Amino acid sequence: MASELKKKAFWRAVVAEFLAMSLFIFISIGSALGFQFPVMANKTITPIQDNVKVSLAFGISIATMAQSVGHISGAHLNPAVTLGLLLSCQISILRAVMYIVAQCLGAVVGTAILSGITSNLDGNLLGLNQLAPGVNAGQGLGIEIIATLQLVLCVLATTDKRRTDLSGSAPLAIGLSVALGHLLAIDYTGCGINPARSFGSALVTTNFADHWVFWVGPLLGGATAAFIYDFILAPRSSEITDRMKVWTSGSVEEYDLDADDSRVEMKPK
Repeated sequence: MASELKKKAFWRAVVAEFLAMSLFIFISIGSALGFQFPVMANKTITPIQDNVKVSLAFGISIATMAQSVGHISGAHLNPAVTLGLLLSCQISILRAVMYIVAQCLGAVVGTAILSGITSNLDGNLLGLNQLAPGVNAGQGLGIEIIATLQLVLCVLATTDKRRTDLSGSAPLAIGLSVALGHLLAIDYTGCGINPARSFGSALVTTNFADHWVFWVGPLLGGATAAFIYDFILAPRSSEITDRMKVWTSGSVEEYDLDADDSRVEMKPK
C-alpha cells in the first residue's frame, strides 16, 4: 500500500474524485432546486417535482464527469461503486478508502456552495434524501439495494476489459443507469444510491433522520452486484491469490502506478 502513496498518479486520482464529485453534486442537486421551484400546477395540487428533469440531470452529469476524469481515477464518484470494484479485486483497499473520503468531502463542499447560492429559498433541504410518507425503512432499504445493484452491475459490465463486444460510450451507459435508478427511487426515498451525495446534504442541513438507509442500502447493492457479476455471470479466470494481491498493491493491470509524471493510463496486459 505504501507504494501507491508515493505515486503522483495516485494523488491525482484522489483529487480527481474530489473535484468531479463537487461538480456533480452542485450540478445535479442544483437542478432540483431554484427560485422557480416549486411550481403550483393549480390551486388544488401541491408542488410537484419534475422527476424526469432531475433524473436526467443526475445521469448526464455523471456521464460528463466520467468522460472528464475516467482516464485519471476511473470516475467512481460513488462509494457503492468503489466498494463494488474493491470486492471485484480491481482496486486496492487504500485506494478505495481514499476515494470514499474524497467523494464525501467533495459532496460536502458541493452542497455547501449550493447552500450559499440558494440560501434565500424557503424550506431548502438541499436535496436531502428522506423516506416518503408511507414508506418504512425496510421498504426504502429494498429500493436502494435494487437501484444501486443495477448501477454497479452496469459499471462492472461496461468496464470489463475481457469483453470484445462493447461499442458506444461507457460513460453514457453508466449515466443512463444513474438516471434509471433515480426514475425508480425518487418517489420512495429521493434516490440515495450515492451514499456520499446523501451524506453531503445530511451534514450541511444537520438532518440525519434515517440516514443509515442511504449507506446500508447502496453498499449492500454494490456488494451484491460485485458478487453476482464477478462470481456468477462472468467469473474471472485469474487465481484468487493473484486477485487478492490487488487489495494490498493496487491493480497493475489497470493502472500504471509507476507513472510519476503522467496521468493514470489504462494499460491492459
